Amino acid sequence: MLFKNRQQIIEHGQTPELQKMRNDMLDILSAAFEAADPYIAVNVRVSESGIEIKDKKIDYSDFENIYLVGFGKAAIGMAQAVCDVTNITKGVVITNVPNNNIKNENVTTIVGGHPIPNQQSVDGTEQVMELVKGCNDKDLLIVLISGGGSALLCMPRVPLNDLQQTTDLLLKSGANINEINTIRKHLSFVKGGQLAASASCKVVSLIISDIIDDPMDFIASGPTYPDSTTFINAQDILKKYGLWKKLPATVKSTIVDGIDAKIPETPKKGNSVFDNVHNIIIANNEIACKAAENKARDLGYDQTMILTTSLTGEAREVGRYLIDKAQNYYAEAENIVFISGGETTVTIKGDGKGGRNQEMVLAGAEMLIDENIVFASFATDGIDGKSDAAGAVADGFTLTKACEQRLDFDQFLQNNDSYGFFKHLDDLLMTGPTGTNVMDIQVIIKLIKR
Repeated sequence: MLFKNRQQIIEHGQTPELQKMRNDMLDILSAAFEAADPYIAVNVRVSESGIEIKDKKIDYSDFENIYLVGFGKAAIGMAQAVCDVTNITKGVVITNVPNNNIKNENVTTIVGGHPIPNQQSVDGTEQVMELVKGCNDKDLLIVLISGGGSALLCMPRVPLNDLQQTTDLLLKSGANINEINTIRKHLSFVKGGQLAASASCKVVSLIISDIIDDPMDFIASGPTYPDSTTFINAQDILKKYGLWKKLPATVKSTIVDGIDAKIPETPKKGNSVFDNVHNIIIANNEIACKAAENKARDLGYDQTMILTTSLTGEAREVGRYLIDKAQNYYAEAENIVFISGGETTVTIKGDGKGGRNQEMVLAGAEMLIDENIVFASFATDGIDGKSDAAGAVADGFTLTKACEQRLDFDQFLQNNDSYGFFKHLDDLLMTGPTGTNVMDIQVIIKLIKR
């Protein structure tokens, strides 16, 4: 069962009708998650002549050894899928999920830090790069990339403490993931195509996308893909968010040295290091949203609609926007499911606890008063912000229940304490780390009484 508190979420519906809507909402979100299952998504096929990954056929006779490296929230499932169908000479996988090792004696599993890298991230990356640099032109290297890889694959050009401080500033700044990863790439020895540049063999990268529109140079900071950004871009982003003067001296000097060409730029498109590299997207948010829509149809809803799979912006504003769309959409249908996906941001001004999904639902709760609507937002990795929740759910009775408990809705919102608000109401979505990541999914179920 994906949601650990499933029955509690359902029972908190104040009417039988709302309980059914909440139950259906959980089923729809579960279907979206299942479509991003990393083990299934890898879909490696084996024949007597070799292995086939998507449209890439790899002849066994061309290689003496097959090596495996993986990093990210989906690394375990992806790696297990590969190990179950082919012989891996040696492998290293860095995950953020403890006590979840690969069932293969030739593959080492390391638990690193996320979203802030830690020493284990660095130690694991050293093992990854030792393996990568040991490959020759008679070997095949399979690289498994998924969201979270930017923190887990970490070989910094600056002291780890300085990188941690910089990462924390970026995560709180309101910068989007592409902007954050631009900085990460230029403070790293492995990101921005530099892992591929270190390999002297054929490389096949399988990628589960956690970024809108699947830009492969930004997913996990693009370790096997040509980088489209520069040191100047990194400096501009830091200045844009007022962070330049707050940075550790080593970070500023590294970026300035890069601008002055004292440090080489990340490898770009056209560089020969990518001639033997194949990057393949195997799962993304769009696939998950389509699975959610199919489930809603199977459940008997008269009309379903994917609003977008490219949701961005400030979480609280986006939550209100989505509810407004649902409230003002006219249809002949008596029940409608609206689905959306993407990744919003939160500019932190308070000292509360939560994440973008919980804040999105909290901001929209005020608009649901007296509405026959259920609204939920769910982080597919099971980790919303720095909380242990995956998201939250609200309906027309949410603020009524809050008033009964003397909870000041506006105070919780201004303090960025969406977790505290929904914890009081027992309306947090609890899954624990799910082992995948294709960004966030929102579901709005609306019943129309004529």
